[in-house]
Amino acid sequence: MKDTQTARHLPPEHVARLRAALPFWLSLLLVPVVLAAAWLGGWWVLIVPLFTWGLFSLLDALTGLNLDNADPQTDERQLFWYRLITLLWFPIQLALVYGLLWWVTHAGHLDTAEKIGLFFGLGVITGTIGINYSHELMHQKNRLERWLGDLLLAMVLYSHFRSEHLLVHHRHVGTPRDTVTARYNEGFHRFFPRVLRESLPSAMRAEAEMLSRRGLPAWHRSNPFWRYLLLQLFFLGLALWIGGAEGLVLFLLQAGVAVWQLELVNYVEHYGLTRKHLGDGRYEPVRPHHSWNAAHRASNWLLINLQRHSDHHVKPARRFPLLQNYDESEAPQLPYGYPVMTFIAMIPPLWRARMNRRVRKWRAMYYPEITDWEPYNKGETPMPR
Repeated sequence: MKDTQTARHLPPEHVARLRAALPFWLSLLLVPVVLAAAWLGGWWVLIVPLFTWGLFSLLDALTGLNLDNADPQTDERQLFWYRLITLLWFPIQLALVYGLLWWVTHAGHLDTAEKIGLFFGLGVITGTIGINYSHELMHQKNRLERWLGDLLLAMVLYSHFRSEHLLVHHRHVGTPRDTVTARYNEGFHRFFPRVLRESLPSAMRAEAEMLSRRGLPAWHRSNPFWRYLLLQLFFLGLALWIGGAEGLVLFLLQAGVAVWQLELVNYVEHYGLTRKHLGDGRYEPVRPHHSWNAAHRASNWLLINLQRHSDHHVKPARRFPLLQNYDESEAPQLPYGYPVMTFIAMIPPLWRARMNRRVRKWRAMYYPEITDWEPYNKGETPMPR
């Protein structure tokens, strides 16, 4: 009935676009799930991570791979229904985070363990959805979208990710200068603290270098780190005002979980993949084979095609519905979607068993002339012989 009524008010091509975009709106299902967990308490507080990782892993198994590619020249006006979900997410997340902060600090039926479990699940949402949508938004030229991306990152206290991602990661991916390219044999539990330690200084240096090229000092008001700081202080202060000290701690918990989710994905996306050193500090251009690709249908719905990461690095500004899939002759393929792969990454022996042989196969396929991989394994610049 609703589809019929919609069809009466929209031209057929608009209805077709809406229906095609609807699977990417599945992230909204997480909102009633976390609200139900907050209302019911008990073991229900664990439903969000189970729903996110478990359900979408199952759906991946049921729905299979999506190997189809949209026309990359599609007019942006035809992408309205795809873009809309990313534009709406910030007010949804704002209401969700601070509404739950007020609820758990005023409702009497949740004990400390239940509150921790609930905000762990909330962090899964703000990391899996919020940071992912901010990633889509930060790559666009539209000022509103970039601001929404900044707001989503500030809500998880990781604003510098924008500078690090745009100025460092995309430029230096697969080289020693990129913090978040996971090295061969580097377990996630070594990777994560290294990234936390190195990414902020790396982002600050990149912004300072940009200002220096314009003849401006690092502390100039145009440095986005001033905006990052003010936005993060605002969200921290709002958490303290709404929930007091307990609310502030819970807010920090969700932010920490969100960052952990982000860096798990970063770990998976480029593990062991390196660009060939050409000498004099130069590396070959970025190609599709420098990122792991995954065509799993359901998790790409949830993650708005983030798993088509090979194409994202070829065309960083390309909007998510237009990202192209690559087959195994063009880019290395993950055996599962991100929900399963990030779980495996938390168990380093299992990860190495699943992934190291794939990295070795990739090296033999693309770089048979390289016989000494040890410098690449250590994240070093190979020295000329």
